[in-house]
Amino acid sequence: MTSLLPSQKSVTVRGSGPGLLLAHGAGSDVEDSYGPILESLAGRRTVIGPDYPGSGNNPLLDHPLSLDQLADHIVESAMQSGVHSFAISGFSMGVSVAVRAAVRHPEQVTALVLSAGFARPNARLKLVIDTWRALGAPGGDSRVLASYLSLVVGGTRWLDERSHEEIEEQLELFSAGMPPGTDAQLALFDDIDVRADLARIAVPALVVSPLGDLLITPVHSRELADGIPGARLATLDCGHAIAAERPAEWAELITEFLAAVGG
Repeated sequence: MTSLLPSQKSVTVRGSGPGLLLAHGAGSDVEDSYGPILESLAGRRTVIGPDYPGSGNNPLLDHPLSLDQLADHIVESAMQSGVHSFAISGFSMGVSVAVRAAVRHPEQVTALVLSAGFARPNARLKLVIDTWRALGAPGGDSRVLASYLSLVVGGTRWLDERSHEEIEEQLELFSAGMPPGTDAQLALFDDIDVRADLARIAVPALVVSPLGDLLITPVHSRELADGIPGARLATLDCGHAIAAERPAEWAELITEFLAAVGG
């Protein structure tokens, strides 16, 4: 196992009960990807949420990231936290991390919940990511990047219902800057392909597909569900930012599925 952990200073641990390991999205961290549902999840489980290198308090590495490294990183975080058996909830790029972790560490992983993710970026998703990286390059206009991310991350209905002040607040949040590891994490999209891993998943799996996701469209969720033996597919009426748009429904899907399968 390749360690990426200088310490446990950027690992969230909450709650008690069966383990639930979180794999957050790219250009994000655990609080950003899961914050609104952390307390709900921790009400029934021991939640372990490690940040990737370059996110949260974890320093950016001086070499490129790999999917295998991130998979080992989250598993090692759980083990160092004293949790040796756990389900994994992956969000966005964290879905690919979770799938790879389940294949590399089958003795630890009891179940998977894969939300708003992909097995391999298709041409459209690569175009979205390439545009994100270009707008986020040094010297770029942070306001333009914030506007772009708001348009692809937010569901159309959710955005239509926001006031001018609420939109401005979101733009200010995005304009404040992405984690320093954002570009290194987004660079992984050039090579991620876990399609061959899907058939090797031997634990119960739930795929959660946001129907209004403009960043990672529902076609990706269908590919995941079709590729994993016995996987269940659930949908939510929202955009990519599930935790902001449908936190209660998302937490309920995760907790009820894991309770039903004993994961």
